Amino acid sequence: MRTRLSVIVLIAGLVAGCGNTPAKQEALPSPSPSPSPSASPSPSPSKSPPKPSPSKTSSGGGSGSAKGTGPAGSVLTTGSDSVALTFDDGPWPEHTPQMLDLLKQHGVQATFCVIGKHAQVYPDLIRRILAEGHTLCNHSWRHDLELGTRGEAAIRDDLAATSKAIRDAAPDAKISYFRAPGGNFTPEIVAIAKSMEMTSIYWHVDTRDWEVSKYGHGQTMVNHIVSTVQDKCRRGSIILAHDKSKPDTVTAFKTLVPWLKQRYKLIPLPAARS
Repeated sequence: MRTRLSVIVLIAGLVAGCGNTPAKQEALPSPSPSPSPSASPSPSPSKSPPKPSPSKTSSGGGSGSAKGTGPAGSVLTTGSDSVALTFDDGPWPEHTPQMLDLLKQHGVQATFCVIGKHAQVYPDLIRRILAEGHTLCNHSWRHDLELGTRGEAAIRDDLAATSKAIRDAAPDAKISYFRAPGGNFTPEIVAIAKSMEMTSIYWHVDTRDWEVSKYGHGQTMVNHIVSTVQDKCRRGSIILAHDKSKPDTVTAFKTLVPWLKQRYKLIPLPAARS
């Protein structure tokens, strides 16, 4: 009887230990093919990003050699008296065209930090951004806020897949800049971007146009964005805003673009850095 009881206890212990196997890291998602006009604009993720072809892994533009004073050596300012507008997380079919229309109306170019999976689903917007004189910036494949901790291979694959999606839409695009999701730069991600000929850019003025829990929607958010830029912008500022799902940002920049033009030279970040 004692022997049977010992065997039962041993088997129970082995079964209980099976639950301690570490979970595998989730693979990077990839969007489905471009939806029809009647489909939802949100891309449908699958398991992994497209693998870049070996001939298209570099940025084809700047050296990425600049070392700034931002997080992990990222760049905070334009390096001149000029001011740069940057818009993150697009392209997006509702508000990216509205922002482009506004900038075109005032003869202003900006920098669009695009998400790889969105670039793949909305290639026409990538082509329009480039055709209208704006600079394109790699903003990662899916805005993984912890990308900088994923290890060299995963980071490199993510950035390369994003650049490939941009160039699939616009083969001549120069991608001289990288912005980490959430601005979460690490020394490793800055070094990898540099090796891929991309300068890592942070910002000097953060509109925080995503923080609806604090600033709300509608006029309160518009007032916040306008006052933030007007209070904090200086010569050389890089201004951070967003063009994905941000109607209040578009409204705010209807006031800000002419206001900024009266006081500063507005530039896209140079498409190729020496």
